[in-house]
Amino acid sequence: MGPFREAAERSQKKPPIGIRFLESIKKKRLSYSTHQAIVLILTFLAYTSYHAARKTTSIVKSTLDPESSEVGLKFVPWRITYLSEPVERKSLSWKLGDGWAPFNASDGTALLGELDLAFLAIYALGMYFSGHLGDRMNLRILLTIGMVGTGIFTSLFGVGFWANVHNFYYYLIVQMLAGLFQSTGWPSVVAVVGNWFGKKKRGLIMGIWNAHTSVGNISGSLIAAAMLSYGWGWSFVLPGLLIAFAGLLVFALLPVSPEAVGADKDEDELDSPNKAGEEVAEPLLVSDAGEEVTEPLLVSDADVKQEAVGFIEAWKIPGVAPFALCLFFAKLVAYTFLYWLPFYISQTAIDGKYLSDGTAGNLSTLFDVGGVVGGILAGHISDRLDARAITAASFMYCSIPALFFYRSYGHLSLGLNIAFMLLTGMFVNGPYALITTAVSADLGTHSSLKGNSRALATVTAIIDGTGSVGAAIGPLLTGYISAKSWSAVFTMLMAAALVAGLLLTRLVVAEVAAKIAESRSQGSLASKEQAAAFDV
Repeated sequence: MGPFREAAERSQKKPPIGIRFLESIKKKRLSYSTHQAIVLILTFLAYTSYHAARKTTSIVKSTLDPESSEVGLKFVPWRITYLSEPVERKSLSWKLGDGWAPFNASDGTALLGELDLAFLAIYALGMYFSGHLGDRMNLRILLTIGMVGTGIFTSLFGVGFWANVHNFYYYLIVQMLAGLFQSTGWPSVVAVVGNWFGKKKRGLIMGIWNAHTSVGNISGSLIAAAMLSYGWGWSFVLPGLLIAFAGLLVFALLPVSPEAVGADKDEDELDSPNKAGEEVAEPLLVSDAGEEVTEPLLVSDADVKQEAVGFIEAWKIPGVAPFALCLFFAKLVAYTFLYWLPFYISQTAIDGKYLSDGTAGNLSTLFDVGGVVGGILAGHISDRLDARAITAASFMYCSIPALFFYRSYGHLSLGLNIAFMLLTGMFVNGPYALITTAVSADLGTHSSLKGNSRALATVTAIIDGTGSVGAAIGPLLTGYISAKSWSAVFTMLMAAALVAGLLLTRLVVAEVAAKIAESRSQGSLASKEQAAAFDV
């Protein structure tokens, strides 16, 4: 581990080749704000491509397992049509609506649910290891490996179309490996953004930045839906190629931290982890000249090699466990929509009409449009109130009636379906976005760490990894429950949202008590000032 750590630290301090190229063109060093812009754009692009690659499965589901009104279609094995040519020149032809074995059998929906489980279970498990690695190696390298690996295995799923693969275990193994590489993304991008931005307006900035989740879902849906008519394999291969290309851009340009590129921090960024450490000082030391001087107890990474925080230590940081468990249920709801909403729409008569697979996929993107608004709104409100738990819990409680109305009245007309879908997306994705971004970054730079900045990736991985366990369970249960009743699925989602809100009760009470105490303190101070003015 020693040589590995030293090599990682040496590479971490060397600016990426793209940054060196830009500085050679400008003939001067890039400013701190320019580096911040590069970080926001690249990490946004990176995680957009992660979600675009992840979203394709939900769009292709109804193509692999079509539920047609034609009698017996669902139970007929994959149909092969040959062109009227000599035997040696016959070619295999597939038409949209044929389905794809083994997913078009009677247990096809359950098999697709098992694929989701396999992907998300490995993703959740890999998240813990990725966070551990992220605090111990160059995040740029880790992110590049994850993106290129994700691209390869996402594309290999689509290759099954041309290779005429009908073995379930091929798709299962490919999905598991894709999930493993996908797990490198979130801890890495949050840690990098946390390195460059202090707590000031973090909720709003990260709320806007977290739109990458919804933008990725929307772009992934549109790309996958557009490619279906050319063969469902393209719905996987094209997003796979895009994320691999984005990974190369990350390798060439991403500055992991200010120390990595020698950038001087702006004044408004001095509430970052290292600054928190600089506020803790040794009382008095004696210099060589015999003078008493004060030195910071904790200095920057450039001067001291900070030890990465352990897995168990990170769990003990105040607030980590409640938010992690809350995210378990929040992501259960969000990922059930991510993986099953297009399928649900295609199988639900809206105003008495069934929509095509492509139209259902396009319509489902409005859920993510609502998610963008919810993420920004939750971040802004939490910044204004300085109350992350109150904001997250309030959104989770509001998502319960939104889910009820979407299921009960969304089928009456297209307009109502769109309105309730937007509302549901806003309340479901708002707290999910807040917890996985601003809350994770806040807790990764918690005062109890005494300035140690090497906990961001680990804390982020714990919170999002725990949430991803719920993300694996939700779609799996939906695969089985939906075969009997979609109303039962929505009941499960409403119960999960309720539990998510209740898990933050202790933190909500603490924040309310702090607000009351602050209000009383300000009122007391104002009274004293008035009394002093009266005496004068």
